[in-house]
Amino acid sequence: MDFTKATILITGGNSGIGRGLAVALSERGAKVIVTGRNEASLNETLKDNPALSGYQLDVTDKDGLNAFAASVVKDHPDLNVVIHNAGIMERENVLADVYDVDVAERTITTNLLAPIWLTSALLPHLRQKPEAAIVTVSSGLAFVPRTDSMTYSATKAAIHSWTMSLRHELRSTKIAVVELAPPQVATELTPGQSKFATAMPLADFVSESVGLLCDDPTPSEVMVQRVMRQRTAEATGNFDQVFAMINPS
Repeated sequence: MDFTKATILITGGNSGIGRGLAVALSERGAKVIVTGRNEASLNETLKDNPALSGYQLDVTDKDGLNAFAASVVKDHPDLNVVIHNAGIMERENVLADVYDVDVAERTITTNLLAPIWLTSALLPHLRQKPEAAIVTVSSGLAFVPRTDSMTYSATKAAIHSWTMSLRHELRSTKIAVVELAPPQVATELTPGQSKFATAMPLADFVSESVGLLCDDPTPSEVMVQRVMRQRTAEATGNFDQVFAMINPS
């Protein structure tokens, strides 16, 4: 799959990893369309990067998502790649007097259901293309969870599993299915995260990830070296050690 000649839709492309991928792929020659729930940050991204086009979109609105899919295909009939990047990560406290399950519901809808809904809506269009790709964004926490963000970790584990199944089910088509699994990256996914000393610099993550995406052939799993300790933790017998590092007692 040649991402440099593709027309790419990136959800959550108005900030963080999504914006970084959008700009980098555009600079490599791709035509990039971004979505964002926050109108102000979306407009800022489009102003700073005139080569991008964009739509305001709330991925948790199923009806709106279906209407958007029809609209974006009409506006961009050459669309052949979707990157399911939009996501949220919120802390959970099961020891609180009241365990707030609203956090879990928001997280499942945004991180798991929305990519499934949008894939369903775009799949008939993508199957008509001579080459196409569906890229999901999981996380290193799909493989070793963070306990204070248990639902986030669970949704990313689910996306990993779903992506593997989708890849197998689409094996007879010309649609590549790729999983991108970031480590902790210096963005504002959670408050203050962009300043964490342990977070991978965004520019480094984007550069390495886009380089892998543009490999020929594109790997089915795009994972920077910094996330491989989590990805291989169980296979190498280091799961307990990595789990303890992520979740200190």
